[in-house]
Amino acid sequence: MKKIILLALFFIFNLTFAQVNVVTTTSTIYDLVKEIGKDKVEVDYLCRGDQDPHFLEVKPSYMMKLRKADMLMKIGLGLEMWAQQLIDGSRNSKLEVVDLSIDISKKEVPTGKVDASQGDIHPYGNPHYWLDPENVKVMAKEIYEALSDKDSENSAFYKKNYEAYSKKLDAKISEWKNKLSALKDKPIVFFHASWIYFAERFGIKIAGYVEPKPGITPTPSHNADVINLVKKNKITKIVMENFYSDNAPNQIAEKTGAKVIKVPVNVYGMEGVDTYIKMMDYIINQITK
Repeated sequence: MKKIILLALFFIFNLTFAQVNVVTTTSTIYDLVKEIGKDKVEVDYLCRGDQDPHFLEVKPSYMMKLRKADMLMKIGLGLEMWAQQLIDGSRNSKLEVVDLSIDISKKEVPTGKVDASQGDIHPYGNPHYWLDPENVKVMAKEIYEALSDKDSENSAFYKKNYEAYSKKLDAKISEWKNKLSALKDKPIVFFHASWIYFAERFGIKIAGYVEPKPGITPTPSHNADVINLVKKNKITKIVMENFYSDNAPNQIAEKTGAKVIKVPVNVYGMEGVDTYIKMMDYIINQITK
């Protein structure tokens, strides 16, 4: 009996310390960590999928999550301006911060001086790169490498999961390209400047934005400009994140007949969207309807 108890304790000890404790800033990164780390990783996230990731109320409970974490994985490029306050508040000197934007080919990097008059401009480039699934493969590789560095004994396990997920994404990217080919070079109005990576990947033309500048609330004069734009170019779709107010898009739609399409842009952004692939399926199915 004593031998059995010792074996059980040995097993529990190794099981506990085989796990890497990861906290992610967004639920999309959370989904990728689950895909690659599976049962070797304990993972939690901070910003819900139905929240605007630019803004998150700093809460002690989030600091507590970070206090016991090995790693914080983030989108970077200034998206999570709130993260540093949580890191400082966690008082976890061993916390490793993994910025998944390092190997991303950045778009819309400002070349001149950046100030508040330009709206919510990110000085290191547009941070919404996860809406291009090719970039998600880059993120997945970064996650695999970070987990392997932390837990080298399970490196082969993480690599196998990363390769399987990349292969699954390749098949979906081909499917999504086929679906969106009908919209190639067709102009679409978007609400916020989140869609440059998505549009360029799938050949969609961004005609304009409902926001006059990134992060700036729509104004009557800008709404009038967008209405003229939609009418002139016979635009039929206005695509927006589902956590923004749809007042302005609906006003434009009433005057033009364009359709307002509200979609989640992170995992768990709506009921049933519990993986990145399901989220992209939903977005693309709604846009191509």
